Amino acid sequence: MSGSNDYVRLRETFNEDAERYDRARPRYPAQMFDDLAAAGVAPGARVLEIGCGTGQATVPLAERGYRIVAVELGADMAAVARRNLASSDSVEVVTAAFEEWSLPAEPFDVVLSATAFHWIDPAVRVSKSADALRLGGLLATVGTHHIAGGTWTEAFFVEIQKLYERFDPSTPLGLRLEGAQDIPEDDRELTSSERFGPASFYRYEWELPYSTADYLDLLLTYSGHRALPDVQQSALLNSIARLIDVNYGGQVVKRYLTELRLAERVR
Repeated sequence: MSGSNDYVRLRETFNEDAERYDRARPRYPAQMFDDLAAAGVAPGARVLEIGCGTGQATVPLAERGYRIVAVELGADMAAVARRNLASSDSVEVVTAAFEEWSLPAEPFDVVLSATAFHWIDPAVRVSKSADALRLGGLLATVGTHHIAGGTWTEAFFVEIQKLYERFDPSTPLGLRLEGAQDIPEDDRELTSSERFGPASFYRYEWELPYSTADYLDLLLTYSGHRALPDVQQSALLNSIARLIDVNYGGQVVKRYLTELRLAERVR
């Protein structure tokens, strides 16, 4: 894969604690899967999932009757996904890097990647996804954005951002959360390839409460936190825990924007 060693290292951090990832990472809104079906993806459709993780999107896809091949880079993540999908005989979980995996002869109706497409080599992710699809098939990418709302008021975010600036030197100074309305819909990478038509976008705003312990658990599933040196990581997490316990009664509410982007293969 092209890119820096740091990028590759960050991509591999997700496999370091697959059980924590499975436990702490939020699932996806049910409406997202309903909208995928309404876009013409009927039960029995053949789906290729890129970067399935431990199955956060794969399980609800399987429950809706799709036939799925899920490709996951991390061996431990793939093992947990197989466990979570043990009751489904319509899913095959493959341990491989998508960039290096050989596409099967039979094309797919849908290529889906949930919060993973940005980790795939940009030199190949669009073209190989198109190659995997039948003409008229759909590329479905899911993005997750952390947005203003819930406990994440301006005051709280300023406080927590000061801790990141103190303990993580890579933190941009003065960073602030955006509202959902400020995050643009973007399909330029797809349309510029000339393999896909203009995308349709579906957006879902939702909130999730976290205890202090649960929130720290979540943070330890993010690549940037996991890549911090142990001393800095411990100092950052302990400071965040004190902030939430002392100033926010041991609980925060995090607001998410989940975006489903659908584009049809046209050539």
